[in-house]
Amino acid sequence: MTEFQEIYNNYFKDIFLFAYSLSKDRHIAEDITSETFIKAIKSLENFRGDCDIRVWLCQIAKNYYSSYLRKNKKIIITDTIPEEKDYTDIEKIVSVSEETMKINEILHNLQEPYKEVFYLRFFGELSYKQIGDLFRKTDNWACVTYHRARNKIKDEMEDVYESNL
Repeated sequence: MTEFQEIYNNYFKDIFLFAYSLSKDRHIAEDITSETFIKAIKSLENFRGDCDIRVWLCQIAKNYYSSYLRKNKKIIITDTIPEEKDYTDIEKIVSVSEETMKINEILHNLQEPYKEVFYLRFFGELSYKQIGDLFRKTDNWACVTYHRARNKIKDEMEDVYESNL
């Protein structure tokens, strides 16, 4: 087995799950994963070994996803648009959708590195060690940053609830 086949076999699932956590779409995640390994093959000799190879691959995937978003920002994927349903409890639906929108707004406005650390931990399900490696920091730094981000989100949500009373 070649060195790259070993890397592919060991890290494919991690990179796919990371890409899926970014895109929330299986097809896009598959594309990101494929492109990640293609780019990794082309630049494997440039890998300096300063970080874990998983971290390096995640960074490639993240960069590719950012490029993908810039190129496709006007495309709406119809598979991800939910079908309209006949709801009877409209008040509940409105309150839930307003809450979801407010949480998304808070997450969007969260400062870096809190925003990225929160996304990587919560949606990407990365360990504190993996997040620390991505930022070239310790796992303790990642843990503290994640909990500070959670507290910031919680405080913002409490402010929203208090202002609605």
